[in-house]
Amino acid sequence: MILKFVRVLKILRVAIRYGLDDIAMSGLAIPRTTKLLNQMMFWRDLSEPRAVRLRRALEDLGPIFVKFGQVLSTRRDLMPMDIADELARLQDRVPPFSSELAIAQIIKSLGAHPDVLFAHFEAEPVASASIAQVHFARLKNGKEVAVKVLRPGIKKSIDDDVALMHIVAGLVEKLWADGKRLKPKEVVAEFDKYLHDELDLMREAANGSQLRRNFAKSDLLVVPEMHWDYCSTSVIVMERMNGIPISQTDRLIAAGIDLKKLSRDGVEIFFTQVFRDGFFHADMHPGNIQVSVAADTFGRYIALDFGIVGTLNDFDKDYLSQNFLAFFRRDYKRVAEAHIESGWAPKETRVDELESAVRACCEPIFDRPLSEISFGQVLLRLFQTSRRFNVEVQPQLVLLQKTLLNVEGLGRQLDPELDLWKTAKPYLENWMNEQVGWRGFLENLKAEAPRYSKLLPQLPRLAHQALTQASEPRHDNTELMKRLLEEQKRTNLLLGTAIYFGVGLVGGGILTLVFFTFGG
Repeated sequence: MILKFVRVLKILRVAIRYGLDDIAMSGLAIPRTTKLLNQMMFWRDLSEPRAVRLRRALEDLGPIFVKFGQVLSTRRDLMPMDIADELARLQDRVPPFSSELAIAQIIKSLGAHPDVLFAHFEAEPVASASIAQVHFARLKNGKEVAVKVLRPGIKKSIDDDVALMHIVAGLVEKLWADGKRLKPKEVVAEFDKYLHDELDLMREAANGSQLRRNFAKSDLLVVPEMHWDYCSTSVIVMERMNGIPISQTDRLIAAGIDLKKLSRDGVEIFFTQVFRDGFFHADMHPGNIQVSVAADTFGRYIALDFGIVGTLNDFDKDYLSQNFLAFFRRDYKRVAEAHIESGWAPKETRVDELESAVRACCEPIFDRPLSEISFGQVLLRLFQTSRRFNVEVQPQLVLLQKTLLNVEGLGRQLDPELDLWKTAKPYLENWMNEQVGWRGFLENLKAEAPRYSKLLPQLPRLAHQALTQASEPRHDNTELMKRLLEEQKRTNLLLGTAIYFGVGLVGGGILTLVFFTFGG
């Protein structure tokens, strides 16, 4: 508890030092109060622009606050331009730790000095982020690589901040009227899990390898190859990529990159990851995305930093896709019905009332380019609607919500005229046809055929054994009957799929995505 108190004091000290109170009050109509506080704390130097002071404060407060700033930097529709531009520096220009510490970490993790492991190693880092930093090197076989090194002591720093977040979540749940509905404890627990996953670089390397395999035949996305002989929990070595950071639009244009196509490709990549693979890059801020300028992959996205990925099971994918399509088709009644059927909205909720509320929130954003849409206002109205109808937040969708906002932020930056909805709708419709049409049925039948080829011949024997033992009360046939019922249910499920072409898995996702993002 003493350590937590010390951390709170540090947060307050940093906030006062950089004048975050001055920034917060600058948008309020209380200039006298602001002036009085500045006179009382005359020793502060507030000569730097507010955006610079905010960035430096977040850097001083540590990795969780840096990540918060990274997310804010992608929301130029919600943040003043000067703040968004300055916070963008957090994406890959966090102050690095010393080269000596990096080399010591490499020696500890890989068992040898970089001069022994590599033909050439650049001691100065080329990029530094909240969790790790990157050095360029060349393997002895001549391959150019990037060496990612975990920040020393980062785990303790994250543990301390997450502990504070748990305390704040408990207070929010108790003191705020909407606290329980927003499930702050579950949200923090989910955030805690993914942050600690990000600290294991071996897990990140495995995530990158999976994503590379998923897009091996794609002409949209390039993922670097991992060099497993040089990977550990604290150091990983991957193929060096030749690309331009996606935030540097002037360089992209000069290189001949089609920004409009790039923005559309980004939308397709997102929906491919979510609905085809159920495995998606969940940290898609501009610092982790480049565009290839290599001759054989020119114009493709390059994904970097795979510490945070999200997964969806088949039920989640079907559930969300049904609702995305209902949303894109402006079928607000179906969206409302799905939320009630799923239990996310109370069963006594009137469908027509929820439908009307959703329509009022969402209808104004259709058929308009991103440049004319205020998603901040849309999110605010959706949040107010969710509170009115007691819609429950789904913490397990936190990464998907964050990624969806990142994709929208990237799309706005590349092509303000991009119609996100029209771009996504054809892809989703095609995906749904593949899932619930004849093609989907045949693919499911192929996947299940090996198991059912073994199961079907056993059913008569299992049925005979069950009937025989049912007439003998001395024997306990509970387990056998359970097996028979389970197999029969699976068979019925396959037959039902053949009849209904997979229709039946429905639900609501899109409202919960935006509700939680704003509320969380």
